[in-house]
Amino acid sequence: MTLAATTLAAGAAPLALDVQLKIGQPFVVGLLQGSVYGLIGLGLVLLYKSNRIFNFAQAEFGTVAGISAYLGLNGKLFHIPWHMPYAVACIIGVAIGTLTAVLTERLVVRPLFDRPKVILVVGTVGVLLLLIALESLVFPEGKSLPAFNNPKQGVFRSLTDPAARLGFAHYNLQWEQILTLVTLVVLALATVAFFRYSRNGTAILAVSQEPVAAQTVGISVSRISLITWTLAGFLGSVAGILVLAGSAVVSPGVVTGTTLVGGITAAVLGGVTSLPGAFVGGLLVGLLQAYAGTFLTQFPGSESVAVGVVLLLVLLVRPQGLLGREA
Repeated sequence: MTLAATTLAAGAAPLALDVQLKIGQPFVVGLLQGSVYGLIGLGLVLLYKSNRIFNFAQAEFGTVAGISAYLGLNGKLFHIPWHMPYAVACIIGVAIGTLTAVLTERLVVRPLFDRPKVILVVGTVGVLLLLIALESLVFPEGKSLPAFNNPKQGVFRSLTDPAARLGFAHYNLQWEQILTLVTLVVLALATVAFFRYSRNGTAILAVSQEPVAAQTVGISVSRISLITWTLAGFLGSVAGILVLAGSAVVSPGVVTGTTLVGGITAAVLGGVTSLPGAFVGGLLVGLLQAYAGTFLTQFPGSESVAVGVVLLLVLLVRPQGLLGREA
């Protein structure tokens, strides 16, 4: 090999690695984060299709679930001195987060059902602020929820090594990241299937389009509202657990602060009338954030700015979103 060829090869190796780091890694990270946004967006679209409102407390159900899981894991939940196994604590956390959504529907949404929709939206903002205040009372200090493969407390203690080495991205994919991605995709597909193939899903669509006609044929609008809030609370709670496990400090309002704007942007970008669009929108928002953070490092906060710009552009140019219809 000539000196020139050797020099060229030596220069090409760092260039290839740089491309992997700047193109491949943000792609993987963006998909993982975007899946979380997609799940939050699914919950938002679910409630919009049934109640025609945006629920600003959607992500906070995830914070409630995360705090409850942490307290259960450490023997502090409801003053019960039982250090629950990680899996049990997570299940209890999701159940409490879902119950919070059910209580929101029963105590706030139901009494305001016949009021203008803007009153209902303001009501969800009130629920958000109330939940953050209550969380500050019972959980004032920030603590971390262990990763799923934590050697001492994790659900998958033996899975401490990276699950896969992604050559194109020069990235070690962790087992908990695979679990997160698989869980989010399965939940997204199950939600879409629920609407397409179940009676309750069809009833929800009927209520969202023609509530009076739906009542005429015997569909209970109040029951459908309860079902949708239960499903939305479950989706938000699972998303919160997955966001907080091993990667963030559990503190009041943390899931809302980190995912609500991304979830709203995902719902609007995909289309507030389209469940598949919400998840696709979440993936796109996650990728946008990841690449903005990689290529616009000279501008602090470029990820948030990029998401805000996209949200405004979609509202101005195509308010029905990529896969939605005029709403």
